Amino acid sequence: MPVKTHQFADCSPTRAEIEQASRTERPHTVTRCTLEGQDLSDLDLTGWRFEACNLSQASFKSATLEDVILKGCRAGGLSLQGVNFSDGTIDGGDFSNANLRGATLTHSKFHNCKMTGADLRETHTIGIEFEDVLLALAVLPKFSFRKMTLKRVDFTDADMSQCDFRDAVFEDCSLRDTHLIDSRFENADLRGADLGGIKLSDLRRFKGAILSKQQAAILLGQLGLRVH
Repeated sequence: MPVKTHQFADCSPTRAEIEQASRTERPHTVTRCTLEGQDLSDLDLTGWRFEACNLSQASFKSATLEDVILKGCRAGGLSLQGVNFSDGTIDGGDFSNANLRGATLTHSKFHNCKMTGADLRETHTIGIEFEDVLLALAVLPKFSFRKMTLKRVDFTDADMSQCDFRDAVFEDCSLRDTHLIDSRFENADLRGADLGGIKLSDLRRFKGAILSKQQAAILLGQLGLRVH
């Protein structure tokens, strides 16, 4: 027999109702619900699914969100600070200015979503995926993208100082005007990245990187060199 799910639909559940539901062992689905500004911190919501919900300014601070799916949600200013989002998925929706500082993002997926101005400082990342994500003006210092394939990710004006892009592959991405102080690009394939506005500080950090002739001309031009 199929496993029954506990569902909230087209309503505004309280923290008490969410907490009570979290104590059962059934999967839970929350659809088209309003949780705007709700304090859902410290709850264990493993395996839950939130679809087309309003999570604006809600707080899941320090919650357990393993294997959680957030699909098509409106979540500006959402707090995921310190959460365990391992194997979690954000698929679609607006997560502008979301706070993910200190979150565990092991094997999490971010697809087709807007994360303008999001704070991803001090996150723990292994096996993370980014595809069709707007991360303009995001804060990601020391973030590791090592060996990742980034597909249609826009980092315009993001703070990416001391990031690790070694062996990464960029496909139709933008690094335009990003802040890349002390970031590393050894052996990265940058041919699919817009490098406009990047300020070159240390060529050694690009050792082995693959560039188009146009990209090489842009970067070397900053050093007064010309590529013909």
